[in-house]
Amino acid sequence: MVALGFLSGLWLASRRGVREGLRAETVLDLGPWLIVGTIAGARLLFVGTYWREQFAGKPFWEVFKVWHGGLVYYGGLLGASLAGVLYARRKRQPLWKLADILAPSIALGQVFGRIGCLLNGCCYGRPCHLPWAISFPEHNAAGAPTVPVHPTQIYESILSLGLCVALMWLHRRKRFDGQTFGLYLIGYALLRSFVELFRGDYPPYQYLGGWVTPGHLGSALILTAGLVLLWILPRPAPSKHPENQ
Repeated sequence: MVALGFLSGLWLASRRGVREGLRAETVLDLGPWLIVGTIAGARLLFVGTYWREQFAGKPFWEVFKVWHGGLVYYGGLLGASLAGVLYARRKRQPLWKLADILAPSIALGQVFGRIGCLLNGCCYGRPCHLPWAISFPEHNAAGAPTVPVHPTQIYESILSLGLCVALMWLHRRKRFDGQTFGLYLIGYALLRSFVELFRGDYPPYQYLGGWVTPGHLGSALILTAGLVLLWILPRPAPSKHPENQ
């Protein structure tokens, strides 16, 4: 599912890049950089967060077994962002224009990524008895509960699809480079904060009586980053009409 997310996102971004005056190869060549940055960042944050519970005392190569699950989205976003900055500087490409082109694709990739979480059994929700509650099978590899729980992976997948569509619409109306990416950061932080209210896989990593999770803390940082970007990024100078000269 991660691979499908990358491929669909890069395809969509390459088409958008052509409309922005960039060669499709510019976006496609960025793909390997983003893949490495995303997986490395997502894995490093997961290992750092759960070292004591899942990795201490085990062979060191367990750290590299990403096929067993264990990727943190915000770590992947940070790793991909750093990879994008390095690529833009190395290839002398417009950083914020690239970021805007990629923003809807990041949301699209998250649609597939959360379906992968559902199939893996991670990122599950709190127990509930709603008609759409789901139950994981007995003795599942991820240790997910077998009682009915909120399908938080589906919640986030649907909301991410809506965010992708909204960003594609907004991108055509953006006023400066970096605006679409800043709006992505704000939009994702808000939808993630909503979904976090139903997450049940964090104990004992919860605060304020169990209603604030590490995901909320990460969302607060991402929301702040998005607001700061929209505030500090330069706007194009207003055009001067002859009658005003």
